[in-house]
Amino acid sequence: RLLPERPAADPAQGHEMRARAQELAQIAGSLQTPFMNALSAHSRAAVLLAERDARAALVLLRQAGTVWRELDVPYEMARVRVLVGVACRQVGDDDTAELELAAAREVFDQLGAASDLALVDALARGPEGPVAGGLTQRELQVLGLIATGRTNRAIAAELVISEKTVARHVSNILTKLGLSSRSAATAYAYEHGLV
Repeated sequence: RLLPERPAADPAQGHEMRARAQELAQIAGSLQTPFMNALSAHSRAAVLLAERDARAALVLLRQAGTVWRELDVPYEMARVRVLVGVACRQVGDDDTAELELAAAREVFDQLGAASDLALVDALARGPEGPVAGGLTQRELQVLGLIATGRTNRAIAAELVISEKTVARHVSNILTKLGLSSRSAATAYAYEHGLV
């Protein structure tokens, strides 16, 4: 399994990955089926991520994702979302990375894909490691701001993210902690010394 968090350690391995992706692209080009085209785009994107070219990878991942969505293949779509999360992290968009990884995790959980869940959980923890209740670093920030009584609009302004992103974080926090309200989240934050 390719973990595109860092470049291939061995140049020969990187060359082999590129060669296999090119071979798959040739096969896809000759067959011209949506499935093969999406598989090829996904494969080439993974290689680009390993080479630290996240912007080019995102273009291919969008193409693959569109096809997987049209074909109604949730597992492959979730795999694309994992790579989109990694690519977003590489370009410094941690909020989108967290949202993509969370969406992928939800699908893997529904499908019972345990090894994929483990991968997403490892990627979601990021370099800082796990935090309380399985929350990401950003969710922990949002929880702290909820505990101070801030609205979604105020949180968005403080963190320089959209209100929609804040709403998604709040939803994730409540779900992960098994809570039903912002006031319960506030109590949790104080009880666990998170503020």
